[in-house]
Amino acid sequence: ALSAIFWRNLLGTILSGALWRANGPVRWPSRAAWRVHLLRGGIVTVMAVLFFWGLTVLPIAEAIGISFIAPVLALYLAAVLLGERVGREAIWASLLGLAGMALMVGDRLTGHYSPQSALVVAAILLSALAFAYNLILARRQAQLADPGEIACVQSGLVALFLLPLMPVFGQMPTLAIAPWIAAAAVLATVSLLCMSWAYARAEAQALIPVEYSGFVWAALFGWLFFGEGLRWTTLA
Repeated sequence: ALSAIFWRNLLGTILSGALWRANGPVRWPSRAAWRVHLLRGGIVTVMAVLFFWGLTVLPIAEAIGISFIAPVLALYLAAVLLGERVGREAIWASLLGLAGMALMVGDRLTGHYSPQSALVVAAILLSALAFAYNLILARRQAQLADPGEIACVQSGLVALFLLPLMPVFGQMPTLAIAPWIAAAAVLATVSLLCMSWAYARAEAQALIPVEYSGFVWAALFGWLFFGEGLRWTTLA
């Protein structure tokens, strides 16, 4: 998991750096921007490693179900840290999304747990908290820097933070997996650019509930690429 995150972000840095440069003269980030860049880079690194490690132990539906307390936490953080007045619509949207997740995950709980499960659940909960804070930082970051800068600097920082661990835990990608890592880097870069553009133009409370729409795509791609059936609970 650590190696996959490192190589994906290294390639993402090269790709997003080229896009940043192609968009015009590259200006060095301001001191205020660097503070947010460094903080978000550290948070994203911890979030990704914990979550992907959790996926190696828990069934994916359970892992994702646990992690998606994050949008609800992020709404609270938006009120406390950004001073946003969270509207009733945003609260209901997040609660409905959470209820939908409970319905979907509840139908898939296996009941089979390894001795590591308690530690892994704690890791995923910590990852969810980090993800919630990451969404708040995304709003702050988008107000200080343009999307190209955010995508390049964040990807570079994650790779840099993981670099000291690579001699011990890392591995070189094989030719078979390299195209998938490259594709993941492209998708991650596009995602960062789109999120940064959006968070510069709307309050976090308006965008956070949209995180739940990811499960619509997860269900679709699970069916297309892995032959996973669509249960009635997933559709509901």
